[in-house]
Amino acid sequence: MSQAPADLDELAINTLRFLAVDMVEKANSGHPGAPMGQAPLAYLLWTRHLRHDPAAPDWPDRDRFVLSCGHASALLYGLLHLSGYDLPLAELQRFRQLGSRTPGHPERGHTPGVETTTGPLGQGLASAVGMAIAKRMLAAEFNRTGFELFTHRVIAIASDGDLMEGVASEACSLAGHLGLADLKVFYDANRISIDGSTDLAFTEDVGRRFEAYGWRVLEVADVNDLDATDGAISEALAESRRPTLVVVRTHIGYGSPAKQDSAAAHGSPLGADETTAAKERLGWPAEPAFHVPEAARQPFVDHAGRGAVAHSMWRALLREYGVAHPEPAAELARRRACRLPDDWERALPSFDPAAGAIATRKASGVVLNALAGVVRELVGGSADLTGSNNTFLEGVPVFDAREHGGRNLYFGVREHGMAAAVNGMALSGLLRPYCGTFLIFSDYMRPAIRLAALMGLPSIFVFTHDSIFLGEDGPTHQPISQLLSLRSIPNLTVIRPADANETAGAWRAALANRSGPTAIVLTRQKLAILSPAGSQAAARGAYVLTETADEPRLSLLASGSEVALALDAAQVLTSRGVASRVVSMPSWELFDAQDAGYRASVLPDSAPLRLAIEAGSPLGWERYVGDRGRVLGVDGYGASAPQRDLAEHYGFTVENVVAQALAMLS
Repeated sequence: MSQAPADLDELAINTLRFLAVDMVEKANSGHPGAPMGQAPLAYLLWTRHLRHDPAAPDWPDRDRFVLSCGHASALLYGLLHLSGYDLPLAELQRFRQLGSRTPGHPERGHTPGVETTTGPLGQGLASAVGMAIAKRMLAAEFNRTGFELFTHRVIAIASDGDLMEGVASEACSLAGHLGLADLKVFYDANRISIDGSTDLAFTEDVGRRFEAYGWRVLEVADVNDLDATDGAISEALAESRRPTLVVVRTHIGYGSPAKQDSAAAHGSPLGADETTAAKERLGWPAEPAFHVPEAARQPFVDHAGRGAVAHSMWRALLREYGVAHPEPAAELARRRACRLPDDWERALPSFDPAAGAIATRKASGVVLNALAGVVRELVGGSADLTGSNNTFLEGVPVFDAREHGGRNLYFGVREHGMAAAVNGMALSGLLRPYCGTFLIFSDYMRPAIRLAALMGLPSIFVFTHDSIFLGEDGPTHQPISQLLSLRSIPNLTVIRPADANETAGAWRAALANRSGPTAIVLTRQKLAILSPAGSQAAARGAYVLTETADEPRLSLLASGSEVALALDAAQVLTSRGVASRVVSMPSWELFDAQDAGYRASVLPDSAPLRLAIEAGSPLGWERYVGDRGRVLGVDGYGASAPQRDLAEHYGFTVENVVAQALAMLS
């Protein structure tokens, strides 16, 4: 006897619920409550609306599904397994175990079908905003009449915690301003957080807040009313003028007699007795664990099959597009292959030392604009510091609610939301997004930068005003620990160029790096242009800029503006008969990636006396100067004063560097 559709719906929803419960129970760790409450919503999305193809998780025009509340990962793994992704039941049974494809929070690139790494609340939602920006940009660039290659939607589930986080507020405010109609967010309003009722700290009217942002807001009184929930999903997906928030009332731990609608269901297993009780209440067999009725798979598999057909039709459309529009088709093919244009490095400018001093932030703007005409996937902007960061692409439109073909973005004073949105844009694989602000405000961006590094995204972060030498703005704006902080993030490449040519080299390295993000750290003040060879040499992380003919007794190591100081000090040392070499070291990470022979040629053991000079925290330099070396840095904070006075006060003078060097040699 065949099951009625309603019975099949309930069977599939309960399969999702109890796969999650059993995963958490077996791991003795995790979050069962949110999956139990969200299961009806997720079921409807994944069996009736989401356009995806499990056989091709990277299909460019698939709908993006973002589980921003990453603690509900057991729900996502159940969805992926039932839909036919390469995630067998055995992996669900290894939930949260070493080496499994089902980690505690979703990780992009680790589990097939996971679009972005989530867990730190708000990050997924903010990245979804970037995904929606990318979709609009790509549609404007590549779609043609009769050839709509980019039509996908970005669908996210967010929790109370996501919407409490500032990063989500920043990004969602921007989304409303930009009218990102492809963004559909379903707010799991279960009214429970770890501490208890959300009323303890969160009593705002979320819907009205989002209306003020410029979003359309819909409400579902009970997620278990499938007709009402499905109708709201359809209405949200039909909205074409603005992003949509659907406030969905759910019950955390739904079906658990003792823990439903309580914090006890949030972040720990139900326990054996309560698991049995919940299964009994919802008519689910107590044994075996990880029970998956074959009938429950059918709605997921059927819908995934429709997605596979849509994908096949898209591939056919792409072939026809290649005939009708060969130039944009070739451009799209190049980007899909993760290749830069063949001639892109020719666009890099070379700066003549005779041209005079130039701030590396200004040189960066020159380089960026030279590249933008060739590397058309370069898109970005700054957090209300466009003129200071030099991130504007001249002659290129601004992306806004009306102009979707722009490549310049105004992010507003939203550093954290900006960085997370840039990550979402980078996840398209078809854009090379960058963003800019002052180095001191990298602290506001750190969680998003860390996730970019964790995901291996090629996001580019441009940081200007890189040291105490920005001057009179004082210690609130003068970075000290920020370089050290960024360098401590695994898989983040930090580059602090010494002049305009090294700045070109920094962009060369950043664009060539597709396995992780890059931070380019730049000066406010003007710097003399050094060797034209710096553009190529900087990409190796460190190189010998100059040395005396005699065997050097001392190596001066520096980055950024302090390289010029090291050169001046080396001249004085030479005049006093002290042979030395100057090593420009713009990037520790790039240098460490070089072979041992090259590293030894730059820092030979035969010259063990080394003095590092950097206007920031001295920590970390000890790995390069060794036991007999010294570091001239800044311990403490800066001060408000002109640049020259600060250099004198903190010892960044030729006289002090020479004195330090001679003391080492004595």
